[in-house]
Amino acid sequence: MFLNKCSRTPGDAESLRRGSAADTPENSVDPEQHHWLPRRRCQNERVQHPELGAVETPSPEASAHHYCHYTPKCFLTVHRGGQGTTQSTPSRYGEEAWHEDTIRTTTIRAENEVEAHREANNYKFGFRKWKAHVTEKPIEDRSDIIKELYSDLSVVKPQEGSVITFGNIIYVILFGWWISLIYFLICPVMFLTIIGAAYGKLCFRLALYFIWPFGKSIEKAGEVVGRSIAKPPKCEVIPEESDSSANKDSAPLLMSSPFPVEIPEPAAGKTSNHWCRVSTYVWLLLGYPVLVVVHSLACVLSWLLVFTIPVAKMNARTMTIVLLMAPEDVQVHKLEKTAVCETKVILCCYRAFNVYYYKYSIQGINIIPLNLLPLVFITIIIGYTDRKHTFCSAETKFITAIISIIPLSYYIGMGIASISAQSNFAVGAVVNATFGSITEMTFYITALLQGHNAKTKCYEEIVKAALTGTLLGCILFVPGICMIIGGIKHREQRFNSRSAGVSSALLFISVGGVFAPTLFSKTFGDLVCESCTNVPGNSSVPFICRDCHYDTSTADPHLILSHIEPLVYTISVLLPAAYLIGLIFTLKTHSHIYDIHISDLHGGQDAQEGTSTTGHHVVHWSRTRALGVLIVATVLMACCADLSTENIQPILAHSSISLYFISVTVLAMVPELPEIVNGILFALQNNISLSLEVGSCIAVQVCMIQIPLLILFNAFYDVGFVLVFSDIHLWASIFSVILVNYIFMDGKCDYFQGTALVVVYLILLALYFFAPSPRSC
Repeated sequence: MFLNKCSRTPGDAESLRRGSAADTPENSVDPEQHHWLPRRRCQNERVQHPELGAVETPSPEASAHHYCHYTPKCFLTVHRGGQGTTQSTPSRYGEEAWHEDTIRTTTIRAENEVEAHREANNYKFGFRKWKAHVTEKPIEDRSDIIKELYSDLSVVKPQEGSVITFGNIIYVILFGWWISLIYFLICPVMFLTIIGAAYGKLCFRLALYFIWPFGKSIEKAGEVVGRSIAKPPKCEVIPEESDSSANKDSAPLLMSSPFPVEIPEPAAGKTSNHWCRVSTYVWLLLGYPVLVVVHSLACVLSWLLVFTIPVAKMNARTMTIVLLMAPEDVQVHKLEKTAVCETKVILCCYRAFNVYYYKYSIQGINIIPLNLLPLVFITIIIGYTDRKHTFCSAETKFITAIISIIPLSYYIGMGIASISAQSNFAVGAVVNATFGSITEMTFYITALLQGHNAKTKCYEEIVKAALTGTLLGCILFVPGICMIIGGIKHREQRFNSRSAGVSSALLFISVGGVFAPTLFSKTFGDLVCESCTNVPGNSSVPFICRDCHYDTSTADPHLILSHIEPLVYTISVLLPAAYLIGLIFTLKTHSHIYDIHISDLHGGQDAQEGTSTTGHHVVHWSRTRALGVLIVATVLMACCADLSTENIQPILAHSSISLYFISVTVLAMVPELPEIVNGILFALQNNISLSLEVGSCIAVQVCMIQIPLLILFNAFYDVGFVLVFSDIHLWASIFSVILVNYIFMDGKCDYFQGTALVVVYLILLALYFFAPSPRSC
């Protein structure tokens, strides 16, 4: 039950008129959440005020401050924008007023205090952004679309539309014909046994069913199973007006249309004795094992395809329920389109394909990384047992190892978000600082160790190219693709330019620090060329030199090498110090830039960084379980990183593609795919601020945490890592940081600006694609 209490106080009407009607709250309605929201009141609808009685609700032009409260949920309020007087705006479902000189406030609903913590952590600098829930959301609070995903295909619903769809036709091509064929082949076998003739008839009926199961139902003969679920075809939730004298929450009324609904009474069932028959055991010996294999195969294949999970559910119910029933009890009926109530049966399927199954999760784990988990173990087992590449080539092992990093990155992100949401700020900061870069650091360290053991500098160049590729992808591609997708849906999006300015400043500091040794080497190093040839008859150009580069090893060691190493160590101290100052600036001394606080609607007060809510919630992963997942995922990540670096050499030796291109694309961006998906989901909900923070946070961590850690690792275990990059990395990074800082200046974006960032990123990728591989490779 929900009660909608709205109160508006008069404000500056002219300031509100300046607000763009196209601007929507930064967190738009999620399809899982908006179905249960009470309907919004019209412009002049009368509401019951607890003190003033029935009053007219002011129109949007007459109200600049608007608070909407939904009990018993927990709200997260975020103040954004520039300077000036704080202006309160409606919740994420209301209209949002915008003014250049005011602070814009967005109220975000959180179901419980753990989710409120997670939402608050998303707006904290240095914390990993996570979109998915870390607590179990009650199925009754979800939309009908999401409820359908978790259906067990045992309910007959009023049929909407035709069952002849593209997905159902694909089912016939991929599954239907061969499942039906197996039933047709088993049918005569059961007839030949004489005593199993009843099961032969069952196979014939099921063969006709599985060739096209849509619009049909399997029921138990002689009784109606559980016909107790009935729902009026048209229902509308209308919140009651609050009583001025009692001031208590009222339950909504269910108003249904006068259409008659028949609720049939269950009939008395009979106790089946088919387990005492000889024919049952003949069936279990001859027919059932074959069909179990067939349905198991169809179930696994359809489950791995994700969007065809209804087919997997249908095969699972058939294998575990239908085929174990008495053959005379299994009846196949064609559904009537005139049905008006929901009826429970044994099996009923309308659609074999549902595009929303990418949202399906089990114990909080999304279905896609869950399906990729077996690949991780297969990759590790084959990679370490088949050292001589007898069963799989090195290229195959490299590809599977890189793909295996994707689900492991997801589990690490889920673990970090779960621990941070259930802990205080200090614990969350430590977990994000230690495990936030564990994916990349594992790969970089294993690559450097591999190069050190092989006594080649090629792996060092791979690490440097991957570092640069992560930096370029996170400051160009991630915000660019989020701007494009979000801009197409929401036309123009606004973000907090001050918080983006902090990230841009840290990016400038990061790039300046990371590439300072490179500029130093080019200033004081010697220009060395591999080969120079004389051109006869050309006195102006006496020599043509090839493969020229700056080399510090041939210069004065006392002047150069004794200065580069202290410079690198100095930078490795200054960059983390600057990162720490950024944390203190954004989270303590100038926290009003983000101004995150959670509203306790029951008490009517806001507590800075506090949580207060009622109700019970179930956390998907406890802190102990999340920590265990983090440790196991880190170990598996180290194994996959080791296999990828071990099997990359044959690809580099026999591939015509530049090592630079492979490193800045595959090795750099594949571990960041879960972060990219989170950024896109934020952009689709009109929360472009978090989308931009996703890329900026990773880029800053690359320069201010990961590179200093690599320098520290090299100091204790010398693997030959020198913080001197090639020219292509230097100028590509500097140009990208300048460009993205220009884009972030005005605090608003659209798909055109996103296109500009993506095009520049593609241009740089083309540059890396045609660039020759490093000399050491």
